[in-house]
Amino acid sequence: MEYAAVVILAFVLDTLLGEPRRVPHPVRMIGLVIDKGEQWLRQGPSSPARDFWGGCGLVLSVVVVTYCGATWLLSALSALSWWLGYAATVVLGSLCLARQSLKEHAQAVLRPLSCGELETARTMLARIVSRETATLSEADIVRGTVESVAENSSDGVIAPLFYLALGGVPLALAYKAVNTLDSMLGYRTGRYEYLGKAAARLDDLANLIPARLTALALIGASWSLGPEYDGRNAWRTTWRDGHKHASPNAGYPEAAVAGALGIQLGGPSRYCGELVEKPTLGDARHPLGPEHITQSLRLLDRASVLALCLCVTVTLLL
Repeated sequence: MEYAAVVILAFVLDTLLGEPRRVPHPVRMIGLVIDKGEQWLRQGPSSPARDFWGGCGLVLSVVVVTYCGATWLLSALSALSWWLGYAATVVLGSLCLARQSLKEHAQAVLRPLSCGELETARTMLARIVSRETATLSEADIVRGTVESVAENSSDGVIAPLFYLALGGVPLALAYKAVNTLDSMLGYRTGRYEYLGKAAARLDDLANLIPARLTALALIGASWSLGPEYDGRNAWRTTWRDGHKHASPNAGYPEAAVAGALGIQLGGPSRYCGELVEKPTLGDARHPLGPEHITQSLRLLDRASVLALCLCVTVTLLL
């Protein structure tokens, strides 16, 4: 019962406050530790074996320290006062979730885009995606934003919610550590090919269940939101196209959103001056427009509530 209450209150607090600007955020602190660890590993001569084992050590250290540190902190605060420990648990739990922050970033792209201010929309999009945005058309800006909403509906919302319900704040923060390690190190480039391999593989494993749970929640949301969403097509597209993505997980929520909205995601994108041709997800029944960003955010909201209900139910049954 206590776990269920924490999950609900953390979700509500994230909805009300989003990501606090002036409060030290645990994910930013984890990022600083990863950066310092990488700098330390770079001091010696580089080789594939050294980078690989150094990366493994960095991943293990960051995840274990995050989990144990969160456990110790909450235990210490609870020893001082039950209310203090409980309040800290709810606050830290809410900081593991990023639904409100994701919505704010997507809306920051949508507002100028709706007014025809493409340059401003490109600048806002660059804050949430790693692709180059300087020359994107309106349709490409929409595609990038919807893809970000779809992928982060898992990474930033439903996956941490899943781990929060499964093992409390320490496990949710450990997941955020894995996710941050992957976002900072998990690139298939010369610099990170071996150093980031452990981070990328562990992130793939950690998201194996949550990504598919997210796809199911998005399909359920599309069934319940009305005629402008196609639940049947979302189901069909998810299992037809979800595996096509280079990531073993990211394609499933993206395909679910593409199917629900009757749009096509994927295709060519430019990264660091190199054109990357991604596999297409969904069918282009409708041309991409700003309204699809709004629709994807409605899907995110409904899917998040469905996932919350499922997680709370499972927590009560365990």
